[in-house]
Amino acid sequence: MIKRFQVQGNLHRFKNRSEAGKLLSSRLERYKGRQDVRVLALPRGGVPVAFEIAQALHATLDVFLVRKLGVPGCEELAMGAVASGRVRLLQGDVLDAFHVSPSTIEAVTETELRELQRREHLYRGTRSAPAIHDHTVILVDDGLATGSTMRVAAAAMNRQRPKYLIAAVPVAAPEACSKLKAEVDEVICAQMPQTFSSVGCWYEDFSEVSDDEVREFLAKVDQNTRVNSF
Repeated sequence: MIKRFQVQGNLHRFKNRSEAGKLLSSRLERYKGRQDVRVLALPRGGVPVAFEIAQALHATLDVFLVRKLGVPGCEELAMGAVASGRVRLLQGDVLDAFHVSPSTIEAVTETELRELQRREHLYRGTRSAPAIHDHTVILVDDGLATGSTMRVAAAAMNRQRPKYLIAAVPVAAPEACSKLKAEVDEVICAQMPQTFSSVGCWYEDFSEVSDDEVREFLAKVDQNTRVNSF
């Protein structure tokens, strides 16, 4: 299958995640109204972006749980990520640079897995996870810095054998996009600045998304459509 890679639009700061999602929706119009499409957000920041995409495409929306593995003492820096099913991706260069021991990696992983399970129950309750096999899946986040979170999500998705896997983000570091291309069928990135410090720098409003807000976004989705599709 031919890999596709798109970067479009002039560089600017998004007002908020909602505006970013609406912009991404215009890049995904060919998937509008298709019954096989699943829009999956990486909580929590990816949910407002994915909500706008799902609304525009008339597609189902759900979350896919992935947790960043932060370097102890510098938690904002990802040394890897872990997803449901204990799929884990580690950043070897970061581990080497900070001399992170195997025991520390395992301890951080277990902590994040517990939080992942808590959120899974909080967001989904008893509702089953969406069907992935033989579907077109659009994985959405609010941006990529190292890209480790999206890459581990893609690795977990690929185990479920989707028909076509797309990673869609409003903004990303060029290196993160390059690494991600090996994991998915298509990357759609609205902006890829050559000078990239952090995802938040590209939003005027980058307020933290709460658990309650995630639940509210999911509740806004047509319940009948979501239940019948999964």
